[in-house]
Amino acid sequence: MKNISVVLLLAVLVLNACGSEDKNQPSDTAKEKLAAKFGLTVFEYENGIGPVKEKINVPETIDQIMARSGKEIFEAKCTQCHKLNERYTGPALGDVTKRRTPEYIMNMILNPAEMAQKHPEARKLLGLYATQMTFQNVTKEDARKILEYLRSVAN
Repeated sequence: MKNISVVLLLAVLVLNACGSEDKNQPSDTAKEKLAAKFGLTVFEYENGIGPVKEKINVPETIDQIMARSGKEIFEAKCTQCHKLNERYTGPALGDVTKRRTPEYIMNMILNPAEMAQKHPEARKLLGLYATQMTFQNVTKEDARKILEYLRSVAN
């Protein structure tokens, strides 16, 4: 009887360990409920609120020309509040591409006020930094270049 119990316990542990689902990620149903709680679609919950309304094609290889242009825009428009590797007026952005989706980053750049009002992660940032990010009069193309720069410096 003891051996059967041990075998059953091991079988349960093995089956649970072999599950392919990431336990740290909410299920699709949980994401739908969380999104609905904030009045967002699942896409908006995962990727932010703004003009980027569908997944964008971001190649694995960095476009160096676009990244250089993005660096110029970043230095002109973003460094007053953001540094890459240290907290400043706003959060450090050196690893933002590992924490957020490309669409989220672009929507935050292009629509910071609405993001801070409606998106739970952006609202947390506003509470943490007590400073509302302002729109810097960048185009969607400029935001994509900034994203490419941030990808190029990701640490």
